[in-house]
Amino acid sequence: MKLHLIAPSGSLPDPQVLANGEAWFKKQGIEVKNLACGNRQFQRFAGTDQERLDEINQLANLSPDHVAMSLRGGYGLSRLLNRIDWQGIAKQVKQGLKIVGHSDFTAFNLGLFAKTGTPSFAGPMFSYDFCGDVSDLTWKHFQDAMTKSSIEIEVVSPQVMSSSIGITADDKAVLWGGNLTMLTSLLGTGFFPSIDQVRGGILFIEDVNEHPYRIERMLHQLIDAGYLGQQKAILMGDVSSYRLSDVDRGYDLNAAIDSIRQRLGQQTPILTGLAFGHCPDKLTLPVGRYASLSASSDAFILKANCA
Repeated sequence: MKLHLIAPSGSLPDPQVLANGEAWFKKQGIEVKNLACGNRQFQRFAGTDQERLDEINQLANLSPDHVAMSLRGGYGLSRLLNRIDWQGIAKQVKQGLKIVGHSDFTAFNLGLFAKTGTPSFAGPMFSYDFCGDVSDLTWKHFQDAMTKSSIEIEVVSPQVMSSSIGITADDKAVLWGGNLTMLTSLLGTGFFPSIDQVRGGILFIEDVNEHPYRIERMLHQLIDAGYLGQQKAILMGDVSSYRLSDVDRGYDLNAAIDSIRQRLGQQTPILTGLAFGHCPDKLTLPVGRYASLSASSDAFILKANCA
């Protein structure tokens, strides 16, 4: 594996942590290229808009045997989307280049798929996942997604189900999603997949620092925009780092999800417990690939193509 870093969003609070990630990958026999991007700083961003844009567009010339990984999230990709060379990058992905990140990077994942139909990966990022304590689960699933043609994920967790469900490979269910705030920020733009692209799909979501009522409000927005009711299933990842207050009077994340379940009815189940998001243990999920799903009241199994 050849790892190439890009820093399309926020700057690192402490660039000294880069050495930790470099040393960890070196122990795995992997050289990290373009570490210098972690030292760039302009306001809150990892460089000026032009610096970050040029770095992204250079992916169109990156050798396709690389994995391009985002340094971190934060904010910044929204400023660049209309100037990204989507077609050039898509051409390299079709040759073998893999691109991975999450959080703010959701804008890239969805933009690439919306503009070109080309897949990428929602998964770990260099500073968050590899510059401190590295999760064995995160590393294993990242390697699987980068090297295997398909992955299988079993989530053993109680589920709210009216009946068991099964979505086969023949159903052509597109796996897509990412950070919910970024999803809704792109809604109505050319960087959000069309309903036709994701009809009958499997949507996965996560978020951080968002109160449950905001999560609920964004999901209602996706219903009203015609998307959620068209999905075969919704997979809830990690939603964390919010604070409830006395004003909530018992309203919590479960109550928010129940509100959405009531609107969707039995046609679109919401499954919980997916290890994805702003959490130490995270999966790597292909965005824009076909997937299958089986679920019962105590577990679900997700299988997805990676190549």
